[in-house]
Amino acid sequence: MNSELFDSEKKEEEIANTFLKQLLLSKENKTATETQNGGIPTITIKPKPGSCMKTRTDKCEKVFINICHSENVPEPKDLTEDELLKVLESEDPTHFRIPMSIGEPHAELDKSGGGCTVYDVVIHPNFMKKIDKSQLFKTFFLTLMCEGIESKYDILLKRDWIFLKNRKCIGKLAEQQIRTKSKPLIMDMDGTEGYQLPTQQPEKRNLIEEMKQQEQELQKKAPEPSFTIVQEPPEGHPDFLVAEISLPNIKTAQSLTLNVGEDRLMLTTRSHVYYLDIFLPFDLLFDECGAQFDRNCKILTVTMPVKPLAER
Repeated sequence: MNSELFDSEKKEEEIANTFLKQLLLSKENKTATETQNGGIPTITIKPKPGSCMKTRTDKCEKVFINICHSENVPEPKDLTEDELLKVLESEDPTHFRIPMSIGEPHAELDKSGGGCTVYDVVIHPNFMKKIDKSQLFKTFFLTLMCEGIESKYDILLKRDWIFLKNRKCIGKLAEQQIRTKSKPLIMDMDGTEGYQLPTQQPEKRNLIEEMKQQEQELQKKAPEPSFTIVQEPPEGHPDFLVAEISLPNIKTAQSLTLNVGEDRLMLTTRSHVYYLDIFLPFDLLFDECGAQFDRNCKILTVTMPVKPLAER
């Protein structure tokens, strides 16, 4: 036999054997991984840093949570803020799922050199962008995320969280195994199961109330815009009041929420750019009040008819 032909056949045989070994090894690794995870196939993801949150346990132990993202984690259903509120206020809010992967806790050192516990939580990058833009979705997700960590590791976390300004993560982000086939309801978040709202929540963990409280606290911390209020006529009992509120950082009226009561005006803005809550010296016909936002001069004008003296 020609030596060159023999060498060629031998080389092809070596390549075939190497390929067969790799194929068998891959199958063995896949089987081992599925066995380790209860027969459910998994994939390995490498989380990318997003933001880092600091809080404490009920025992005042310092905890950091790295909120990361990966394309391999499924993206939740795209809802508007109004749709989310309707879900939360519905009789069965448990059907809305937010896929997330909660990794194992790892011990790290904070900037002062003290020990702390760090958790890595991975979500889809598009949902990461959503919670960066919407305070409502952010508060909803953070509350649900804390519920998940508490459920998985049997701890209690305080809700007075703080985000680090100059750090995207604490410690080294570890690879995570996530399931490629999801299971219903709440599971250990090694995989892609979406955390749902619990069907029954203890009073101290009432999600809607927690979100409302967080929202109100954040609103009140927003700066108060400059404003003027004049009455017409300027002397005696007025027929109506006119408020002019300067909102230089607002682009459209869609980001404004205005509430006018009998003797109160309250203005909130999306992303908590401004917050105004004032009481007025006259009773209003609040059902007849109107408002207009001038996008050129960024002035919100609120016209508020006043109740006649005979009707007070």
